[in-house]
Amino acid sequence: MLTRANLRTPKAAAIAGMVFSLLTIVAFGLLWISVPDDPHEPGAWLSGSSGTVALALNLVPFAGIAFLWFIGVLRDRLGELEDRFFATVFFGSGLLFLGMLFIAAAIVGALLMAFAARPEELIDSAAFHFARAVAFGIVNIYMIKMAGVFMISTSTVAIYSGFAPRWLAILGYALSLLLLFGSYYVRWSFIVFPMWVFLISVYILLDNLRKPAEAEARIV
Repeated sequence: MLTRANLRTPKAAAIAGMVFSLLTIVAFGLLWISVPDDPHEPGAWLSGSSGTVALALNLVPFAGIAFLWFIGVLRDRLGELEDRFFATVFFGSGLLFLGMLFIAAAIVGALLMAFAARPEELIDSAAFHFARAVAFGIVNIYMIKMAGVFMISTSTVAIYSGFAPRWLAILGYALSLLLLFGSYYVRWSFIVFPMWVFLISVYILLDNLRKPAEAEARIV
């Protein structure tokens, strides 16, 4: 009689969170050095930094795929301990963050395409300022807040389920407050999110690799 085996998450799947962290830090680092802080600037960066910005945008889809895999790793880690309420907030905030990341990247990509087609008409135009304001608002107001909510819900689940150490959960609470209330004033604040994801991923990866070794030691 044929039976279907259950799919099992690879033990090294936590690497996805590390990949997301590194790609996100590199992508936003490239954007920060290429695009001015002021959302009212006329768009002169399009002339000299389009290549760097395009490189950053090409990294975003891969970072998003890795983040989606990271969410799956966390849910697999929780297993039957997953609470419906916090699971909904955790999963929903993660998907909203990812969706807004892609939308903002698509808007900036559209600016690059429009500039390549009509460079003399786009700079300091109403269309440029509108697109720039939309992308700025999505990233610095909405997307970053969803990252904070994701950190809060994940930290809460970590404390109650024990899938991650308590100090990582407390750190998540502290950093999420920076994202929720200080992101508009501290430009580099978003960087704490991928760094926190990196720490959780490293812990999960080491724990996954440690358990088989401990099991073998008990057998011997």
